[in-house]
Amino acid sequence: MRRSRFTKPIRMIAGLLTGLLFAILASPLSAQPKAVHESHPYYDVTKEVTLNGTVSSVVSGPSKGMIVGSHLLLQTASGNVDASLGKWGLAGKGALSVASGQRVDVTGVMKTVRNKEVFMVRVVKTNGKIYAIRNAHGVPVSPQGREHASQKIAQKGESL
Repeated sequence: MRRSRFTKPIRMIAGLLTGLLFAILASPLSAQPKAVHESHPYYDVTKEVTLNGTVSSVVSGPSKGMIVGSHLLLQTASGNVDASLGKWGLAGKGALSVASGQRVDVTGVMKTVRNKEVFMVRVVKTNGKIYAIRNAHGVPVSPQGREHASQKIAQKGESL
């Protein structure tokens, strides 16, 4: 029987692939996701509070010294608060619609960003409506995500 010149490289490749297969099978499967959800260090839902206040102004884009996104400047019983609504708080279908002088309840977490206190808003309640601004991990909800969530809520008859 005659051997071809390709027999040696094919055997070498087959040996390497077999070794790789054993290495994959021998590696631990500890890369599975944990069953317990950890909170994001930027937004800790366990530290959420609800503030009641009057809107002193609505800022659709950041001013000098503010973080990116829209903001509500609120007058509360404990003083003035910069409430960040994120990139999409005032944009898209089903977006928050507020005006100066309007009473609102905002739920979120107070954070220090660039040496300034900012209230990271997750939910806004006003005029009997509830607006989702961020999810439970602090990630801003896009207009598409907000519409999808409101459709689910309407189907189930629930509230945020």
